[in-house]
Amino acid sequence: MQYYFAPLEGLTNYVYRNTHAEFFGRLDKYFTPFLSPNQNRKFSSREKNDVLPENNKNLNVVPQLLTNNSEHFIWGCNELKAMGYKEVNLNLGCPSGTVVAKKKGSGFLTELDTLDKFLYSVYSKTDINISIKTRLGRFCADEFEEILNIFNKYPVYELTLHPRVQIDFYKNPVNKAAFEKYVNNIKIPLCYNGDIFSINDYKEIQNYSNISAVMLGRGLIANPFLISYIRGENLLDKQKIKAFHDKLYNTYKENLSGDVPVLHKMKEIWFYMNVLFEENENIWKKLRKVKNLKDYDIMINTIFSHNLKQNAYYGVLD
Repeated sequence: MQYYFAPLEGLTNYVYRNTHAEFFGRLDKYFTPFLSPNQNRKFSSREKNDVLPENNKNLNVVPQLLTNNSEHFIWGCNELKAMGYKEVNLNLGCPSGTVVAKKKGSGFLTELDTLDKFLYSVYSKTDINISIKTRLGRFCADEFEEILNIFNKYPVYELTLHPRVQIDFYKNPVNKAAFEKYVNNIKIPLCYNGDIFSINDYKEIQNYSNISAVMLGRGLIANPFLISYIRGENLLDKQKIKAFHDKLYNTYKENLSGDVPVLHKMKEIWFYMNVLFEENENIWKKLRKVKNLKDYDIMINTIFSHNLKQNAYYGVLD
């Protein structure tokens, strides 16, 4: 089984990827938050920084592209290939309303004729490996039957399936029944993604023999040791979490200008990672209200003076 880090906008950038790998070991693949190639034929500075080879040394990084325009996608593939990348991922899973309204991400899954033509074009006009990350559909899991028929026509390098539909966002449970219905009809190397928050969640996925990889996102940010537990390696270590936090925090302070951008990054991480600690809700409310780094430092000392949850080894999210 291979282990991948999911792309989470604003969270799993190159700073986070490198720091996590340093303290908790490298994963098999790291997928970048999506890049949006467009008619300008130019990545933004933030997008380019995230995929520069010098910012991703010794990591197997897969850039993810979000577009419904085949020419823009092909341009992006060629740019990334020139940087040395061998795989690019097509985002057909993003459930954001603004993305879906433009018929991108999971919004593209309702435009099957257009999607078919898009895939024909990109697979016939590029020689880079193209993988796909997708949901079951927009409104109903039954939509996936037609979607899968299209995918199976093309040399998809790998398919990552998140068994929810767009309107589920991340609130409703993953649709295990739908996954079981379609899993044996997928002719493409398969990666599972969705709600792996504990060792027990992972063990359920192991029951499917044709899954060759799992992609973890929110569960791995909440508990950076999760893959180590799955591999049977490390026990929870508060000092290592503190060292990881400090390296991440200091790197953001060096690379971002002003207190607000740094606080934004760190608060996003604590939105998930707070579940490791036996804090009460008042502490997290205070952390969310912090407006400068001096007060943040005080809150962090308070947080790390508390114990880790004893059940964190098995799963930290309800």
